[in-house]
Amino acid sequence: MKQNTILIKDLSIGYPGKSDVKIVADHINAGINSGELTCLLGANGVGKSTLLRTLSAFQPKLGGEINIAGKEIDDYTDKELSTVISVVLTEKCDVRNMTVTELVGLGRSPYTGFWGNLRGEDKRVVEHSISLVKIENLAHRMVHTLSDGERQKVMIAKALAQETPVVFLDEPTAFLDFPSKVEMMQLLHQLSRQTDKTIFLSTHDLELALQIADKIWLMDKANGVTIGTPEDLSLNGSLSRFFARKGIVFDLETGLFRVDNEYTAQVRLVGHGQKYAMARKALQRNGILANRNVESEFYIETGDLNSGNGFVIHPLQGETIHTGTIEEMLKEVVSLTMAGD
Repeated sequence: MKQNTILIKDLSIGYPGKSDVKIVADHINAGINSGELTCLLGANGVGKSTLLRTLSAFQPKLGGEINIAGKEIDDYTDKELSTVISVVLTEKCDVRNMTVTELVGLGRSPYTGFWGNLRGEDKRVVEHSISLVKIENLAHRMVHTLSDGERQKVMIAKALAQETPVVFLDEPTAFLDFPSKVEMMQLLHQLSRQTDKTIFLSTHDLELALQIADKIWLMDKANGVTIGTPEDLSLNGSLSRFFARKGIVFDLETGLFRVDNEYTAQVRLVGHGQKYAMARKALQRNGILANRNVESEFYIETGDLNSGNGFVIHPLQGETIHTGTIEEMLKEVVSLTMAGD
């Protein structure tokens, strides 16, 4: 059963200013569960880093409670906290003359004492952490020879070796290309399930977070923090309101963001699956509003991906028009809409 590893009550966060205290957000009430991936989303400057630093005890809260693993955060000593919270920061790990295994082994420092000597159990934990992140092939590599994505995995393995119930990550995909971003988010989601840890991260990768995260925290200056599953936030309009800015629209039909095009025509589009989605995307990019609910003088039938029929245009009068590709379909549709004008 999932449990509230972190319980937040009436939390206020911020920092001292020149003349007074700057409140970034207040009245935050939430629980963060074990075995879940939770993503914090928000624009630059809204206070994501302040919230993450406060939850990970890098800076004090202004008010309220942060209960972690059954204990108020202020009641932990630094040593105790190092066995409850591990943190992976945005900064690139620039370490030389150290192997991957040696760096991951530093995650055992809360348990190894002053000299940091790894005993048999510590070595077992290090090996297991490396295997969880699937970097066994890197174990004997020097850290400075790794790619950005490989280094980030090493830092995650180090956090796992710390054996804390909670892992905080600050922009773990910041320096990665798109395929690596997807792989990283998938890895973190899998780790939340495999280890039953509470994994909480801040990110700018909206699309990935909405597809992979179990819970989303939307943070903005107007509404503070809004929390829910990606699907609930979609249905109740929170995502649409959150991104209600010029040029960005949250598409309820696809569950993704899209550019807000100006439409000069509209057409009814009938179909399902990938062909329907790609045809709709192409039409709307060309200024033609297209979906199942539009009324128009002709309609387009996409069929399914395996039908082999291409795209069929059904005018009110005259013969149907068969096209094999989206490019051909667009030419016919543009011609028909111009003729209608």
